[in-house]
Amino acid sequence: MSRRQNRRQFLQTGVASAAAAGFWLTGGVTESFARQDDPMNKLNVALIGAGGRAEGNRDGVRRENIVAICDVDDARAAGTFKQFADVPKFKDYRQMLDKVREIEAVVVSTPDHTHAHASITAMRMGKHCYCEKPLTHSVHEARLMRETAAKHKVATQMGNQGTSTDGLRRNVEIVRAGTIGDVREVHVWTNRPIWPQNITERPAAQPIPDGLDWNLWLGPAPERAYNRAYVPFAWRGWWDFGTGALGDMGCHTMNMPFMALNLGAPTTVEADLATPLNSETGPNGCTVTYEFPARGAMPACKLFWYERRQPPERLLLGQKPSGSGALLVGSKGTLLCTSDYGDNYKLLPEGDFQEFRPPQPTLPRSPGHHAEWIRACKGGAAAMSNFDYAGPLTEMVLLGNVAMRVQRKITWDSARLATDVPGAAQFLRREYRKGWEL
Repeated sequence: MSRRQNRRQFLQTGVASAAAAGFWLTGGVTESFARQDDPMNKLNVALIGAGGRAEGNRDGVRRENIVAICDVDDARAAGTFKQFADVPKFKDYRQMLDKVREIEAVVVSTPDHTHAHASITAMRMGKHCYCEKPLTHSVHEARLMRETAAKHKVATQMGNQGTSTDGLRRNVEIVRAGTIGDVREVHVWTNRPIWPQNITERPAAQPIPDGLDWNLWLGPAPERAYNRAYVPFAWRGWWDFGTGALGDMGCHTMNMPFMALNLGAPTTVEADLATPLNSETGPNGCTVTYEFPARGAMPACKLFWYERRQPPERLLLGQKPSGSGALLVGSKGTLLCTSDYGDNYKLLPEGDFQEFRPPQPTLPRSPGHHAEWIRACKGGAAAMSNFDYAGPLTEMVLLGNVAMRVQRKITWDSARLATDVPGAAQFLRREYRKGWEL
C-alpha cells in the first residue's frame, strides 16, 4: 500500500474516530499538523484560476502538493505556469478533474459566474473546495453549494479572509458580550465600484487575444463577443459575469456584523439606485436596506448597505469617514470599524468606554485563512467560513442585487428560496449555457 493510500485510510478511519472522541472539537489539530513537511501529510491541490487574485490563493497553499493548474488565459497565468513548470496545465477544469485522479482539493479563483460550476463539479467528485468570494453568482447557487458540500462531506471555505483575523473574531465577541447593548441598526459602506458600471450597451466585438479561450472563459454565461471591457478586470460590473460592488465587498464588510448578530436570512430587501437601472451593468452607487427579524434575545434589526455613499454623519459622532467600514448602533453605544475586513474597532462615544477591556476570547483563533482550510481538509475542525456559514452570508448579500434588478421591495421566504415579486425568479436562479448546466 502506498504512503498516499495510508494517509487516505487514516483520514477516513483515524480522523473519524478522533472526531467521535471530541479531539478536533477541543482544538487538538494544530497549525503544525496542517503544515507538516512529510509528503505523506501534504494535500494534493489543483488550482482553478492561476492569475490575478489566484496568485494570492496559490501562495496560501503552495506548501502543499500542487498537482494540476487550470487557467483559460495563458498570459494571465504565465507567472504561475512558470513557477510550477513541471505541473500539468489545463484550460478546461472539467478535463483536469477527469484526468488528474490524485487531486484531493481544489482552489477556485475564477470570476464570479464560474464559481459554482467549478466548485460543485469538484465537490461532486469528492474534492475539498476553497472558493473565492462571493461564493456564487446567484442566490440559488449559494444554497446549492452549501447542500452539495454537506452531501459529499468535503471541507470547504470561502475566501473572505477577514473571517480568520483575530480582530474580526474579537469584534464578534465584543458585540456578543453585550458591550454596546441591543443592536437595531447596522450601516456598512464601500467606495466600490472602482470599475466601470452604468454601461447600457455592450461594446463591439474585438479579436480574441492569443492564448485566451473565450468560450471557456464564458463558461455557463450567455454567449457574447469578446471585448477587453470584460477581461481581465472589469467583468465585475457586468451582470452576466459579476455581482458588482455587493458581491465584491459585501462578503468582506458585512461579514463581522452578520456573524456577531446572527443575522441569517432577511425578511425584506429594498434598493435605491444612484443611476437608472439597466440590464447590462450595475449602478454607479446605491443604498440597499435589509430587514431582519428578532433572533432569540436579539431584537429585529435593519442593515443599510451603501455603495459610493456614506452613512449619516450624525452616526459617526465626529469620526472621520473611511473608504469602507461598518457601524453597529446599539442601545449602550456604537462599534465603528474602518476597514474592509471588520478587524479594527472604536467604541463610541469614546468617553463612555475609556475603561473598556475586550472580553475573554470565546472563539478559537485561526492559524491563517488557507491554513485553517488545509487543516479541515486533513480532518481538523471546520474552517469558520465553511459553506454552512458562507452560503447563507452570500445568499443575504446577493439578495441586494436581486432587489436592485426588480426595483421593488422584496419580501423574502428563505425556506422556499423564493419571493412573490414578479420577475425576481430570473435573478435568483440563472439559466446556464448548454453544456454548463448544474
